[in-house]
Amino acid sequence: MHPQNETTGLLVMAYGTPHTLQDLRAYYTHIRHGREPSEALQEQLQNRYFAIGGGSPLNRITAEQAAQLTADLSRRFPAQDFRSYIGFKHTAPFIEEAVARMHADGIHKGVALVMAPHYSAFSVRAYRERVTRAAAPLGWPRLVTVDAWYRQPKFIGYWARCISVALQALQPDDRRHAAVIFSAHSLPARILVESDPYVQQVTESAQLIAAAAGLDTYAIGWQSAGRTPDPWIGPDVREVTRNLWNTRQQRTFIYCPIGFVADHLEVLYDNDVECRAVVEELGGAYVRPPMPNIHPLFIAALADAVAEALDRVASVPA
Repeated sequence: MHPQNETTGLLVMAYGTPHTLQDLRAYYTHIRHGREPSEALQEQLQNRYFAIGGGSPLNRITAEQAAQLTADLSRRFPAQDFRSYIGFKHTAPFIEEAVARMHADGIHKGVALVMAPHYSAFSVRAYRERVTRAAAPLGWPRLVTVDAWYRQPKFIGYWARCISVALQALQPDDRRHAAVIFSAHSLPARILVESDPYVQQVTESAQLIAAAAGLDTYAIGWQSAGRTPDPWIGPDVREVTRNLWNTRQQRTFIYCPIGFVADHLEVLYDNDVECRAVVEELGGAYVRPPMPNIHPLFIAALADAVAEALDRVASVPA
């Protein structure tokens, strides 16, 4: 075991969002590996942010999640000191900046956690590799990463509870004609031939939550596909919605974006604007339970995942 007075760093990572609309161009240039968006694309992106109130709350919520996670772990392990650091993939503070701050603060061990429950080489591994590259020159053999945490019982329980609440709020006839649609971020379809576990993990995640919620039927859709010529994983969640309307006569649609953990553009626009528009065009009812954000049950799920990783930190020689 480590000395009890040694501080454990918590590196909490997320995709990030522009801090202001003035940062939009630099943000998307970073996402596009240095290629600036066209004026037309930038205007389209800017309009999406205007549609959700002028900006995404993702950065703020991620900071709140990190603070709540630190507080939860401090209550569980009162003899341990925890300090959280935020690292974003595409905006400041970047992952590398967070790792450098941890080192400057004298942190010699830590856990890196991505705010994405399912693993993919396209997503979570990219975070892990950036952490490894930033930490290796600093001599950090005891910085470990949590690759996937969708099986955490409290994470499953959070979504199962939300679904039950949403269904109970409906009138009996509406409940009989309600569809629960689980969704996650689409990724390039090439991962399907690269033995990437992402699709299998999202599918299993939906199965676990559906079982906990007592659902007999549900659907899985993919959303927020990138603007590239390459094919992305489908079917799109809007296509799933239309299919359920036409083939099963389902009229109320409960969207559960289980691949995300906070209110941000992909939920507030891609679900609450685009999916809602499809449902209203069909004449149905749109329902989207609250995102996990800083709900205590969700924070406890993260703390459980970190607690398991702490055992790995302790087992690695200094």
